[in-house]
Parts: sequence; C-alpha cells; structure tokens
Amino acid sequence: MAARDRDRFSTTTRLRLLGEQTAARVYRSQAKRQVRRSRLTGRAALLALVLCSMIVALAYPMRQYVSQRAEIADLRHRQEQAHARVEQLRDAKARWQDDAYAEQQIRRRLHYVMPGETGYVVIDPGAAQQSRTDRGAAHRPWYANVWDGVDKSDASDQ
Repeated sequence: MAARDRDRFSTTTRLRLLGEQTAARVYRSQAKRQVRRSRLTGRAALLALVLCSMIVALAYPMRQYVSQRAEIADLRHRQEQAHARVEQLRDAKARWQDDAYAEQQIRRRLHYVMPGETGYVVIDPGAAQQSRTDRGAAHRPWYANVWDGVDKSDASDQ
C-alpha cells in the first residue's frame, strides 16, 4: 500500500489525472456542441425545403386569385353602372311617351310653334362677337387659313 500511496501523490500521477479530467471536460463540451449543431437535422432541412417549395408553388395561383377577384369587382361595378344607365333610359323613354313632354321638347329644341303663334329667336351677343373674331381670318392669305385648320385638327387628335 505504501507504493500505491506514493504513486497517488506523485507529480506524474497528478498530471496524468489532471490531463484525463481536462480531456473529459473537453469531450463533454464537444458532445454538447454537437448536440446543439445537430438540431438542424435532415428532417428539418427536408421540412424547410418542402415549405419553401409549397410557398413557391402557391404564389402564382394566389396572384391569379387576387387578380380575378379584382376583375370580378370591376365587372360588378360596370354592371351596376349599366343597370343605372338602363334605368335612366327607361325613365327618358317613359317621359317621351307623354305627349306634353314631347311637345315641350319639340318647341324648345326645334323652335316649332303652334298654328297662330309667332316664334322668336334670340341671338346670343357672345356668339356674334365670336363670329366677328373669326372674320379676322379673311384678312390673311387663304393658305394660312388652310394651314391653321390642319394644325387645329392635329391638336384635336392629341
């Protein structure tokens, strides 16, 4: 036993034990690191791949769905406008079926008068002034007037 006790307290024995303890700690910490690293397993990677592929696969149909819903909303709005226009036209047709309304419109728009009445037409003074300004074109050569007409028609197209 004396030899054992002496080996137990020797420097080499203590250094060997210290090295073994240190190695055990290092291996334990490496094992813990491997456990931490191994959380991203093959299953998790496969799951992530499947989720990404599903997102990519569903992106186009979702875009189509949203655009079709917008188109449906636009068509419903147009349909409502068309129904409102139909109602306006039905009201106008019903008004024109009334003889008094038709007579009133004929008098106002076509300047018709009943037999025995005298019709008068009042000319707007602003319209007379405008026609006088158009007369200024008579003092210019004819080709300048033609060219101005071409320019005006081009401007109206744009």
